Amino acid sequence: MADLFADTYALIEILKGNPNYEKYSERSLITTEFNIFELAYALYRDFGDDAIDTLRLVRDAIAMEYVGDDDYIEASKIRLLTNKESKNLSLIDCLGYSCAKRLGIKFFTGDQEFEYMENVEYVK
Repeated sequence: MADLFADTYALIEILKGNPNYEKYSERSLITTEFNIFELAYALYRDFGDDAIDTLRLVRDAIAMEYVGDDDYIEASKIRLLTNKESKNLSLIDCLGYSCAKRLGIKFFTGDQEFEYMENVEYVK
């Protein structure tokens, strides 16, 4: 079982070498294909076709979590509830957060919208 569910934000900060994320680069991380897709976009935006090598390295180093229908419904609930609290969470963020809760691990991110939410390992 992974230690933390890595949000795309966290994956990018690890890859950028953010010193606040250094200790997490050796942890056992899990994510979804949706987060990998977001990461691919950010890498391609910044590095063009060279992004493929980094993306492959990430895939080799991280576990993938299968997302099911229950996860989609729970993520939808989370988004509706948090948007009522004036949070602006994406569906992919809500999906990762719901997967982390289901797995009994913390959602690892630096997204300020999650800073004071329960079950979050918030690192800036």
